[in-house]
Amino acid sequence: MKYFIIAGEVSGDLHASKLVSAIRKEEPWAQLRGWGGDEMKKAGTKILKHINELAFMGFSEVIANLGTILSNFKTVKKQIKEFDPDVLVLVDYPGFNMRIAKWAKKQGFKVYYYIAPQAWAWKAGRVKKLIRDVDEMYIILPFEKPWFEKRGLRVNYFGHPLMDSDILDERDRKDFLRRNDLPDQEIIAMLPGSRKQELKRMESVFLELPSEFPEFKFVVAGAPSRKLADYQSYLDHSISVVFDQTYDLLHAANYAMVTSGTATLETALIGTPFMVCYKTSPGTYFMAKRVVKVPYIALANLIAGKKIVEEFIQSQCSPETLGNELRQLMHGKNEQQIKDFQELRKNLKDKGVSRRIAGDMIGKLVATA
Repeated sequence: MKYFIIAGEVSGDLHASKLVSAIRKEEPWAQLRGWGGDEMKKAGTKILKHINELAFMGFSEVIANLGTILSNFKTVKKQIKEFDPDVLVLVDYPGFNMRIAKWAKKQGFKVYYYIAPQAWAWKAGRVKKLIRDVDEMYIILPFEKPWFEKRGLRVNYFGHPLMDSDILDERDRKDFLRRNDLPDQEIIAMLPGSRKQELKRMESVFLELPSEFPEFKFVVAGAPSRKLADYQSYLDHSISVVFDQTYDLLHAANYAMVTSGTATLETALIGTPFMVCYKTSPGTYFMAKRVVKVPYIALANLIAGKKIVEEFIQSQCSPETLGNELRQLMHGKNEQQIKDFQELRKNLKDKGVSRRIAGDMIGKLVATA
């Protein structure tokens, strides 16, 4: 079979690479081309455009690069036609991929979508487009299945791809401390996000906490896209920074403070008691409140269907509130969190997620060939 895969972001590249590896095991002769990153390339995909050329964040950046984006649409359509794949596999990246799905469907190509647009959070109208343009939808969050199917979109759920990573593997804490020249103290992990704006906004909150908890060592998980100099304010307050070791840090930590996103799910899976803390610009927060229709921002809470970790957003995100929550976690609240994390893990199914998805895709392609 011939597969054309489009992943436009780092997370999509990672999940797509696991899928590519699984397809290759099931179908060693498969031809795979597409848009993605280094992980997809390592897995055996011929990369025609790298994700480094694709990621435009925010309205102003999209407008500034509109000519490039329009050129990208023209380029990928030409490449798809020339390759003539048996299936087009679109991975997340909805702003781009949903437009490609519409075009591809009209051209007669089979369209599989892996990692659904978060229509349950905003832009629920996307469901009608997905019904029209997508042949098979593969979701990764358990609550998405009843949500989409209630609205007429049949979906496939085989678990979350994080379960195929090394996230649950045992770690040697002493080795982690030695590698990073850290003292043998209890640790509070800080995950302030990856964007410069996030780092600056969280500084005003995070930097005041070490003096309140001198018995703990505070350690920041440095983002791959950032340099050590971006964390100078943290270093000045005796907060250590480690890069490319987020899972190791969370396994070693006694508690954590996490901004949002997939990191909240990763922290819950590892089982480290934590809280969610997030600050954005007043304008962005105002707009988000108007359009986002979910009761929580943390994936861990959304999957659990209830608040299992506290969320401190905007004005609620202060040194006082975070300090109080840390004390509550230290005095017994962590025990209930750990129980809730164990239940959440069960909802995401076992390892072999990418293999199960690949098997389902191949089976359906063969059946409809």
